[in-house]
Amino acid sequence: MVKTKLDPQKLPKHIAIIMDGNRRWARKKGLPDGKGHEAGAQNLQKIVNYCRDVGIKHLTVYALSTENWKKRSPLEVKGIFNLLMRIVKEKAEEYRKSGVKFFVLGNFQAFPLKVKRAIEKILKMAVIDEKIQFNVALNYGGRDEIVTAIKEIVKDKIPTNKIDEELVSKYLYTKDQPDPDLIIRPGGEFRLSNFLLWQMSYAELYFTDTLWPDFTPKKMEEVLYWYQDRERRMGK
Repeated sequence: MVKTKLDPQKLPKHIAIIMDGNRRWARKKGLPDGKGHEAGAQNLQKIVNYCRDVGIKHLTVYALSTENWKKRSPLEVKGIFNLLMRIVKEKAEEYRKSGVKFFVLGNFQAFPLKVKRAIEKILKMAVIDEKIQFNVALNYGGRDEIVTAIKEIVKDKIPTNKIDEELVSKYLYTKDQPDPDLIIRPGGEFRLSNFLLWQMSYAELYFTDTLWPDFTPKKMEEVLYWYQDRERRMGK
């Protein structure tokens, strides 16, 4: 079957990715875990650029869950933080000029001060001609996000008869953004890992054995063809 060009009218408005397999990728090659995270970060930049160029308006990636950064070794977490700061510093100007709006989902205020300041700096950056909103989930958990939203609703003394799905959505990290149309999980696992539990109600789910550092823009293109062949019922 010969593939035609992607149909711009059938592109997902929002893609979310559970980046998985960095450590396994490194270990298969006899490399330290940190090299896997570096390879994953390099691949992420390629995916961000690809999504921007084909017309995806929102991209969310699961970078560090609340469980991950508390349970992994201090050395590995330190390496992840250093990598995050490096990316933020190196990519800030490029993002500004190329239309990539950086945003964080999760409680990054719990991170070390230098990490927090680096993130805050890029969040304040004004983007020239915004083309894509790039969300990075850091210290994020789907259940925690919902609990936090409930607490804020209670704090704001919203009457129970005013609480509906639309209102709850406005208290989530993703407020003012469309829910994901497509969730992708590389790495061979078949679970959602507490990711965007509220928002993914009607998302298409795509699982692949490909480890994240090997999930190239070409692979992403194949997933988009798969998505465009889906009949989206949206609960009907």
